[in-house]
Amino acid sequence: MTKIRKPLIFTLCLIPAAAVGGWFMAQMSTASADKAALEAAIQQVGSKEMVMLITMIQTVVYAVICGFFGYLVADKIGLIRPFRFDKKNTLITLLAGALCGIVLSADAFSFAKWIPELADSYVASGRFDAPTWIASVLYGGVIEEVMLRLFFMSLLALIGWKLFCRKENAVPEKMLVFSNIIAAALFAAGHLPATIQTFGHLTPMLICRCFLMNGAFGIVFGRLYRKYGIQYAMLAHILTHIISRTIWLIIF
Repeated sequence: MTKIRKPLIFTLCLIPAAAVGGWFMAQMSTASADKAALEAAIQQVGSKEMVMLITMIQTVVYAVICGFFGYLVADKIGLIRPFRFDKKNTLITLLAGALCGIVLSADAFSFAKWIPELADSYVASGRFDAPTWIASVLYGGVIEEVMLRLFFMSLLALIGWKLFCRKENAVPEKMLVFSNIIAAALFAAGHLPATIQTFGHLTPMLICRCFLMNGAFGIVFGRLYRKYGIQYAMLAHILTHIISRTIWLIIF
C-alpha cells in the first residue's frame, strides 16, 4: 500500500486540472470544429454540451491512467524528484519557458508569411479568449506533460533500458535522450489532428511547421523533466503558452 500512496496522491491532485482543462479544451475544440463533424457528433450523443462532457471525461481518464502509471515508471527509473521548486532550477526553467514563448510567438511572423490560413488564425489569437488560455495552461501545460513526459517518455526509457542496456545498473543517459526525442516527435504528431481541424487540410509546410515548433519545444520540456523533475517541465510549458499568447494579445 505504501508503494502506491504517493502515485495515488499525485493522480488525485491531477483530476481537478484534468477536468477543468478538459472542459475548456472541449469548448475550444467545438468552437473551431468543422460544422458537419460537430453536427454528426451532436446527433450521436444528443447535444453540444454532451460532446464537451465526454471530452472532459476522456481527459480525466487519460490523466488518471498516465499519472498513476507514469509516476510508478518514472520512480522506477529515478526520474521522480521531490515536488518543490529549487531557486536555481526555477530560474533556468523560467528562462527556458520565456524563450520558448518568444520563439512560439515568432511563428506569427515567420511561417505565417508563407501560410495565409495561419496568418488569419493569429488575428483570432490576438483576442483574449478565456477558454483557450485556460485550456493552454491546464491541458497543455499540465496534462500533456503527464501523458507525454511522465508516462510515455519514462516508459520508453524503461523499455529501452531493459531491452538494450540491461547490464547497466541505471537507465543510461543516452536512453533518456533517445526517449525524449521520440516523445517529442509524438508530441508534435499529436498536434496534426488539431492542425487539420484548424486549416481543413495538411500541406508539407504545415507538417514541417508542426514538427519543428512542437517537436523542439517537446525536447526542451523533456530535458527539464529528466534533469529537474516533471514540475519544471509543466512550469516551462505553461509559461510558453502564457508568453506567446501575451505577445499576440499586445501585437494583434
